[in-house]
Amino acid sequence: MSEGTAALDLLRAALGDRVDTSPASLAAARADKSGHAAAGHPVAVVHARSVDDVQQTLRIATRTSTPVVTRGAGTGLAGAANAGTGEIALSVRGMDRIIEVRPDDLLAVVEPGILNADLNAALAEYGLWWAPDPASRAISTVGGNIATGAGGLLCAKYGVVRDAVLGVDLVLADGRLLRLGHRTVKGVTGLDLTSLVIGSEGTLGVIVGATLKLRRLVPGEVCTIAATFPDVRTAAEASAAVTASGAQPAIMELMDAASLAAVHALLSLEPPTPGAAQLTIQTDGPAAGAEADAIAQVLQRTGGTVAVSHDREEGERLLAIRRSMHPAMETLGTALIEDVSVPRSALPAMFDEIARVEREHGIVIPTVAHAGDGNLHPNFIFPGEPDEFGVIEAPDYIWRAADDLFRAALRLGGTLTGEHGVGVLKSRWLADELGDDQWELQRQITRVFDPQGILNPGKVFTR
Repeated sequence: MSEGTAALDLLRAALGDRVDTSPASLAAARADKSGHAAAGHPVAVVHARSVDDVQQTLRIATRTSTPVVTRGAGTGLAGAANAGTGEIALSVRGMDRIIEVRPDDLLAVVEPGILNADLNAALAEYGLWWAPDPASRAISTVGGNIATGAGGLLCAKYGVVRDAVLGVDLVLADGRLLRLGHRTVKGVTGLDLTSLVIGSEGTLGVIVGATLKLRRLVPGEVCTIAATFPDVRTAAEASAAVTASGAQPAIMELMDAASLAAVHALLSLEPPTPGAAQLTIQTDGPAAGAEADAIAQVLQRTGGTVAVSHDREEGERLLAIRRSMHPAMETLGTALIEDVSVPRSALPAMFDEIARVEREHGIVIPTVAHAGDGNLHPNFIFPGEPDEFGVIEAPDYIWRAADDLFRAALRLGGTLTGEHGVGVLKSRWLADELGDDQWELQRQITRVFDPQGILNPGKVFTR
């Protein structure tokens, strides 16, 4: 009897109908939103409904030496949650309860499968919110946000996921449950294992709960600034000027000409001026109006055509243009959606590098950026026919261009990924950023948590 067959028999005996071997479910577990798919099909998809379900799954996996890949909503962009031959896909999407909300302590305890947007809809009744705001907030889970160290549009002012998590409940590979972190604002007892788990992409354990740090809803008005520039470098220089001025907008998003034109076409808007790039900026809080006026002056001095709106609904309509980036890319062909970050002052230079890569490799790379924190999302567009599972793998010439762009970001003092994670797609470049000694140290840390190496093998720490 093979290990996969033995594991499947044990899973069925322990978990019954929560073990899914339907062809559609097995095929879906192979891929995420990155366009990459794992080779082959997993043994089964386990639809966990409780912590005990997760513990039983991992005990069986350890006993049979069967790899486990944890999945949430499958919205990741690095291939980290893709399960293939001989692996168990452990879905925690069904664990979506809000366990506790403590308005007085500004915290909530939640299960990992709750969607980011659903959580904030529920918290609004208490006058609270959880600040992380990925563009995928309507479809991505909190557990997935934590596992990838997600960011989003509001990071420059309100921080990333790492800044908004007090603790996590983690099931280890052998089924033990750890409760990491604390419920207090301060807490420095021992090593900070919570921060180690955030962004670990399923290599250290399975997140089954989280204690989240909340904020009160921001009082005052929201002002939105839309500024167009003759080219993307000028727009990037303007965003750097806003940062240098000391202003701290809640949102500052940059769209280059190709991405802006694609979104306008998708939404049936009037075509933008050819070559024009756009900055969309929001200020919030009691001083939102004054901050917006000051930022508008900076943008005008740097060559922008500026419009300021004090209407919250109009602001959301303007942001809808930015949030429509991914579906707009689908109209251009297949997109490899990438993610690099550079120091904010280096944003203009990074756009110069993107233009160089486009010229030298003969491809189009529509790019948007969270300009407030220097995080860029270059989209490598290529033609291709999907396979039987709807997956289109990026060809070698696209990866050569991506390699050139990644190394440019590192030369500018940047990083390979600001929020999507490493997963499968960027593992080959990880040592280039970390160096061999740090790469090996981090790999050894994963083995302390997972001695058999059954948690998300082939992800992050591969060469």
